[in-house]
Amino acid sequence: MKKLAVLTLAAATAVTLMAADGATLYKKCAGCHGPHGEKKALGKSDVIKGWPKDKIVEALKGYKAGTRNVHGMGALMKAQVATLSDANIEAIADYLSKQ
Repeated sequence: MKKLAVLTLAAATAVTLMAADGATLYKKCAGCHGPHGEKKALGKSDVIKGWPKDKIVEALKGYKAGTRNVHGMGALMKAQVATLSDANIEAIADYLSKQ
């Protein structure tokens, strides 16, 4: 029983450590969008600060799928979000929507 409790605790700790940190993940985006999403990326994009979480998730998933191309940024954004998991996208959207 003690071994089961230790394994359960270890698994819970691992999941917590692997949980996506939106602030850390967003640092990759801040170079173009600004630290709080307040800039037009490359002078082209919309300012994303103030967007609701669901709109951010939809946009990022659209770029990842290659179905979104706003202001001609589709290919560039697809490359930027290609490695993000759904959990990472949710974490970034949650963080950014609170800026």
